[in-house]
Order: sequence, then structure tokens, then C-alpha cells
Amino acid sequence: MRIIIAGAGDVGTHLAKLLSRENMEISLIDEDRDKLGALDTNYDLLTKVGSPTSLRDLKDIGVNGVDLFIAVTPLESVNMTSCLIANSLGAKRTLARIDNYEYLLDENRSFFENLGLNHLIYPEVLAAREITESLRTNWMRYNLKLSSGNLELCVVKVREGAPMLYKRFSSGYFSHGKYRVVAIKRMGETIIPRGNDQIETDDLVFIVCKRENRNYILEHANKNIHEIKNIIIFGGSRIAQKAIQQMPSDIKIKLIEPDRDRCYALSERLTNAMIINGNGNDMEFLKEEGIEDADAFIALTDNTETNIFACLAAKRFGVRKTIAEVENLDYIPMAEGLDIGTVLNKKTITASYIYQMLLDRVDVRNVQNLTTADAQIVEFVAADGSDVTKNKVRDLNLPADTNIGALVRAGVGILVNGDTQIMKDDVVVVFCKSHVIRKLEKYFK
Repeated sequence: MRIIIAGAGDVGTHLAKLLSRENMEISLIDEDRDKLGALDTNYDLLTKVGSPTSLRDLKDIGVNGVDLFIAVTPLESVNMTSCLIANSLGAKRTLARIDNYEYLLDENRSFFENLGLNHLIYPEVLAAREITESLRTNWMRYNLKLSSGNLELCVVKVREGAPMLYKRFSSGYFSHGKYRVVAIKRMGETIIPRGNDQIETDDLVFIVCKRENRNYILEHANKNIHEIKNIIIFGGSRIAQKAIQQMPSDIKIKLIEPDRDRCYALSERLTNAMIINGNGNDMEFLKEEGIEDADAFIALTDNTETNIFACLAAKRFGVRKTIAEVENLDYIPMAEGLDIGTVLNKKTITASYIYQMLLDRVDVRNVQNLTTADAQIVEFVAADGSDVTKNKVRDLNLPADTNIGALVRAGVGILVNGDTQIMKDDVVVVFCKSHVIRKLEKYFK
């Protein structure tokens, strides 16, 4: 598969790095030579200094016949224009990063399709949805619906005293059929559990279950649900604005923003939040604004370090649910080690969406690139006569770093164990390390 990415900013660079590992032919174009320098020498991809809206530059990089043209520069107008030009020059599919929510409305989809814009992505809207979902499932670090809601992935941090601690998987403790542990994150390492493995204190545990069986996870992980009615948000970013617009009207929201002029603009735009000019890293200021009574604290400034320290301060005041936007990928393991709560990253959210575009075939339903682990959740459809249908799961000889968590058969979610026999047309939920996904495809064809 051949892909061209326009824009070597944070999102474009991260995508180029990810996709270059997937045995694809990746080209990256940007007007800034300095942004392309390190990528050209360290990754297997082609770079070109040029304008994404130049016909000559797009022709030179080979846009004619390209499988997917992705435009993720900081400017919406550049992204849309470059996609329109790429489509006219023979690109098979296009995807543009945008910042106008109106373009995402269902009634406008066919309009953009007819223009040659096949896919539109607004990372800030996707991040806002993750925030609202995280608040709804506040006892988890992360929650993800699988297979159109038939199943879900729950990520929980397990503290001392939880019944599931120190039980070897070979002991039979996890053979109850109510949920399935598919991975463990420990000290920055993602572990696909085997018989002799066990869950230890402060592990992040990735669990697949049916929604009605969440209570078993609550009990075994020793978790409690707490009601969220008072929220403090630090940083009036676009993510913050979109999240506030999605929140229920009965939640009290305070939005702290250091920039006075921005506060005036936000007060006109957001009617369901109290806008306060101040510094969310100032402990005395937070105390004056009622941090001790807050049920959740969300740090969404443009500075990763500021967000991390703000959440640490909120934790010190006893806030049970904290969410931090951590856009520097190198900081994510540190943020998890500091126990700041849920980590949000636009790059990985965008990457997950685009992976779905790349694997939009009959045998792959969905791909989710996880922020909290070096892994992906992939939903494969088992073809008639495929290798995955020929033996029980325990005898499939799947690649290392792979765990089949569940499947959906005729619309019904089923947890998988070693004795499970996969059948044709089953939607199979696989948890795997990022480098394994291409190896897995052959098992389902």
C-alpha cells in the first residue's frame, strides 16, 4: 500500500513513524526541510521538501494512483485544498484534518465525498469524546467499546487489597467466563499474560468483558464508582471547549484559563461553565476555587509538563479522577508512573482512526491504537476456511505478543478461552503488540 502524508508536524510525523513499520510505502511532504531531516535518516520512508498545495510538488512525489493521501498540516484550508488537488491528480482516497465541526455532520458527508474528500478527522473532537466517556466510567483509566458495543475493553489500575492480585493465570482464578484479562502494563512494559504470570500491585490491567459483567471487575479489582458532579478544567483549549459542550447540563464546571483575553472569548462561547482567569498550577488559587470539593480535574493546556504537575496537585488535594493531555509521547510512561490518572494524546487517537482507513477491508472491522500500551485492539473477521477456524484457540500457534480476548457470533459477544473454536464470519477481538498486526492477517484470510 502506498501512502502520502502532507504535513510533518506532530501528527504527521507520528503517523509516518507508525506506518513505516507496517511494510507500507510512505512518503512525507512538508515545506520545512528541518522537520524532515531526522525522519529521512532514521525511518524507511521518502521525504520531500515541497508545498502540499503545489501541483508540481504533488506530481513529483507520485500522487497519481496513491492508495491514500493524508493531509494533517496545522491549517484546515491547506489540508482540504491539498486533498482536492490530490484527488484530481489521481489519488484513490483522501483524508483531511479539519477544525470545523460542521463539516462532520452526516448531512454534509456526501457533499465532501462528491468533492473528493473521502474522510475528515477532527482530533480535538475525538479527544473530547474520550474525556466525556472517561468521566462516565470514572473507576477505569480507559474504556473502549468493541464490536459495535457488544463487548468492551476496561483498563484499571489494581491497588493493594484487590482479590485478583497474585493469582497465577494457570490457577483457574480467571476461568469464570465473566471477563478476560488480555494484557498487563507494568513499569512501562506491556505483558501478554501466560499461565505463570500474575497481576501485581499498581499494574494497569486490560480486561475484555460484556457490559453487564462490569460488576465482577469492580469486585475483583476492588474498585468503587463515584458520582461526578463538580469538575475543574485547566486550559481553555479546543479540546476543553468540545468536552464542555458534550457534558450533561447537571454537572457544575469551572474552567480555569491563564489568558485574560481568552477568558472573555470563552465566556461568550460556553454557557454551561464558569470561566475563571487564573493559574491551575497555583496551589493556593486551586484551594480558593474549591479543588478539595471537585470530583474530577482535567488539565488541557498546551504544555504537557504543566498538565502533569496540575494533576499531581489535584491528587494532593484528594481529587479522585484526574485527566491530563500528554502530547509528548516520551512523557506518557512517566505520567503513568506518577499515577496522574487518565492520559490523553491526540496523536494516538488520530493514528487509531487512520489505521481503520488503511485496513477498511472485509476481513478487518476495527483497529484501535492504545495510548496506554504498546499494543492494538484489532477486530478481524474470520473467512471461510481460514487458518484461524481450523483448530481450537490453544492450538492455533499464533504469533508471540498476541491474545484473542473475545468474539462476536451472530451479534452475540462471547469471551474466548483455549477451548474456543472460531467459526467463519466470527468477528474476533485480538489484543496484540503493534508489530504483530500484519502477521495476524494471514490467519483470518
